[in-house]
Amino acid sequence: MTNALSGSARWRPWSHRTHWGADLAVAIPLFLLEIAWLVLDWMFGLGMEIWAAQGKQDRIDAAGLAHIGRVQVALVAVLVVVVLAGIFRAYWTVLAHLLVALLAWQVLVASQQQVDHDHAPAPGCVRYDAHC
Repeated sequence: MTNALSGSARWRPWSHRTHWGADLAVAIPLFLLEIAWLVLDWMFGLGMEIWAAQGKQDRIDAAGLAHIGRVQVALVAVLVVVVLAGIFRAYWTVLAHLLVALLAWQVLVASQQQVDHDHAPAPGCVRYDAHC
């Protein structure tokens, strides 16, 4: 004798696994869209702003900080999708978005290291020295 799902358990997203075809149909386009957004934002959002700054360090710094902010927002959005996909038990979507989240995290780390490297004091410079 089989146990049918009760009426209240049928509507719960975690009560059954998402069909793998639907899971892949959502995971692959979202994965490609998010990767494309990260690459295009790096190339055009950051790259074109740095090019347009024409060597003005304050505008270059502002462009770098704006890029970091956009990637942070994208990382939060991807992690929200991971949680929702986990609730709906869409395992391929969770895996794809965890890979995107890892890439976005790496972009954030690299961007922050670049900012730290660009604003590091000269070697041998005392913090409160007049020439630093």
